[in-house]
Amino acid sequence: MKRITDYIEKQSFGVCSTLGDRLGFSTSSVRLSFVYASFFTFGSPIVLYFALAFWMNVRRAMRRQRSTVWDL
Repeated sequence: MKRITDYIEKQSFGVCSTLGDRLGFSTSSVRLSFVYASFFTFGSPIVLYFALAFWMNVRRAMRRQRSTVWDL
């Protein structure tokens, strides 16, 4: 079961796993907090989730474009 959820998370956006790694929480607890917060606030954390996913994809694209610090 864990392999399936890890695969889906990596193929989708990886927001929860990245947040969990950076903050020192487990990925499943971050996922559960997003789900619970979405229920209690009528879906507003979903907007935050997609904004974070967009930002992470922009950062990945920027890293791929520039090979060194001196490339502007």
